[in-house]
Amino acid sequence: RPDQTRKGMTPVCNRTWDGWLCWDDTRAGVTSEQHCPDYFQDFDPSEMVTKICTDTGTWFLHPESNRTWTNYTRCNEHTTEGRVTAMNLFYLALIGHGLSLTSLFISLGIFFHFKSLSCQRITLHKNLFFSFVLNSVITIIWLTAVANNQELVQRNPTSCKVSQFIHLYLFGCNYFWMLCEGIYLHTLIVVAVFAEKQHLMWYYLLGWGFPLIPASIHAIARSYYYNDNCWISSKTSLLYIIHGPICAALLVNLFFLLNIVRVLITKLKVTHQAESSLYMKAVRATLILVPLLGIQYVLLPYKPEGRVSSEIYDYIMHILMHYQVRRVSGSGQILLISMETLQLYQGSSRSGFVILV
Repeated sequence: RPDQTRKGMTPVCNRTWDGWLCWDDTRAGVTSEQHCPDYFQDFDPSEMVTKICTDTGTWFLHPESNRTWTNYTRCNEHTTEGRVTAMNLFYLALIGHGLSLTSLFISLGIFFHFKSLSCQRITLHKNLFFSFVLNSVITIIWLTAVANNQELVQRNPTSCKVSQFIHLYLFGCNYFWMLCEGIYLHTLIVVAVFAEKQHLMWYYLLGWGFPLIPASIHAIARSYYYNDNCWISSKTSLLYIIHGPICAALLVNLFFLLNIVRVLITKLKVTHQAESSLYMKAVRATLILVPLLGIQYVLLPYKPEGRVSSEIYDYIMHILMHYQVRRVSGSGQILLISMETLQLYQGSSRSGFVILV
């Protein structure tokens, strides 16, 4: 019955429990809303549940059952579409990582086979590609053995959380080895054009060591504040512990890329015509570094809220992420093939500038 504590006051529907959600006191004529519960596999927690408080101060009765009714229809309205999208993204990721591993093994085979390619820059390329290999392997294992295994997720063993920790660590290693590539190229081209020899120990610490810090902090924070099964949910702000340093690395690489292009264009303006074509090739080669440095992720930093727009975003990001390695290894092969062409009068006092990719 309506709750009218004072004469003349607007009727209020009493707080109630509908079996799935609790509803607070609601004024007559108001439709109350809250998010769908997240403990049902077929429900989308981003959708809304509604419950109508009628003008008489009673909860809406369904005309067929004549019982109070809560509208949960939107919770699983797009469940089938969501499953299809999830499976499409699942196979898209598997195919992408499979192709990436093939390209990576070819690239690493080239690096190790030709001894003449043994130098610091190739050592950095090897470490970057090796981090991609490890990340692709652990991603395939994670997708097939954990994410696609509801029984395992329900059991929630420690091993699946350990695999997620390794997954996030190697994910970070990818981007910090991209940062190492950016630092090396920027130092070589902009800062010290004749000093190719650098201390690689700092690069090893940054590429393999630093990602352990955010991965460990995330694991500790996740175990205390959002300890979901297998740490599989992405609906937590704790992931910014991982994504924050990665975004910072991408922004630094963007600065390096722009500065390298600036230096090349500056040289282009003052050099002789015979050298101009080589500098233009150097600019084009630098743009090839966009996938190598991961700059494209700066263009799509935030996921939109709408269902259709977020689905489009998911497809774009899956293609960028899981096919990134194939483009990177392809870029590495292109740069190796054109390396002799892109060495701009190495040691020449006339230009005083050298491109060593």
